[in-house]
Amino acid sequence: MTSTVDDTMRASVMTGVRRLVIEERPVPTPGPHEVLVQVAAVGVCGSDVHYYRHGRIGDFIVNEPMILGHELSGRIAAVGDGVDPGRIGQRVAVEPQHPCRRCKQCKAGRYNLCPFMEFYATPPIDGAFCKYVISDDDFAHPVPDSMSDDAAALLEPLSVAITTMRKAGIVPGSSILIAGAGPIGVICAQAARAFGASRIVVTDLVESRREKALKFGATEVLDPTVVDVTGIEPVDAFVDATGVPAAVVSGIKAVGPAGKVVLVGMGKDEYPLPVSHIANLEITVTGVFRYTDTWPAAIHLVQSGAVDLDGMVTGRYDLEHVADALDSDTDPASLKSIVNP
Repeated sequence: MTSTVDDTMRASVMTGVRRLVIEERPVPTPGPHEVLVQVAAVGVCGSDVHYYRHGRIGDFIVNEPMILGHELSGRIAAVGDGVDPGRIGQRVAVEPQHPCRRCKQCKAGRYNLCPFMEFYATPPIDGAFCKYVISDDDFAHPVPDSMSDDAAALLEPLSVAITTMRKAGIVPGSSILIAGAGPIGVICAQAARAFGASRIVVTDLVESRREKALKFGATEVLDPTVVDVTGIEPVDAFVDATGVPAAVVSGIKAVGPAGKVVLVGMGKDEYPLPVSHIANLEITVTGVFRYTDTWPAAIHLVQSGAVDLDGMVTGRYDLEHVADALDSDTDPASLKSIVNP
């Protein structure tokens, strides 16, 4: 069942490294248990930037033209069979995943690790720098009218932060060290505060970013070129949001006995780790690959005021200027850019 929907739509399509073109694409049709979402806002993620600049992330290679963007919000414009037609017109935040729901990982509740996953803006699946996208019905999460389109789109990176805090074991009174005061580092600082951490240390090379981290939840900030983080009072958890090997190694050494290390940043595939420190202190080291069942918590944190996503938006762009949005991270003053298709 549909409302009034155009037959075609404009999309910003990546055709090669640092090459984007505006194309007219057919509007997709929702299948059973799917909805068609008219996109309102799309956050620019570091993975989008990486694909744009390098054409790949690890084993994920852009071999065909692809639409980038996976942090999105919008309004349901049409529904497929098995979906309540009353959802048409509903504002939603989209969880950009389409797992098989049948494999071992899905059945174990780890659908983020589904080997058959179709994830927005991950080759060869198109993303959301366009007017309409298809979403699984249950992954188009209703949002309250009090929440802006920008904040609804940024529930996606907040979901990464929520998963990170869960894996880091953050509870009231915890201490945490976060390397990097970019978008994910800052959202992690906010999530750590919301989870009850009493000491939130954020490191970054850029002074203006350290200042923003203080605004968004950090209790103290450090310049790692000035202060050796291995000498600070040990923390319960360390989160790397840089992907820089030196930051990872020093951060691990700042973790106390039975602490947790969560690797979020994208960096080199391999590098040496302080194994004796990890083994002798029984430190747990893990990674984060997307999320499972985080949107309800994310919506609550924003609606309650515990996390401020609107305040992180530093730039807005249209489809003709997606390249500028993807390059906005070169400005130290930039934190989070939004594309409005």
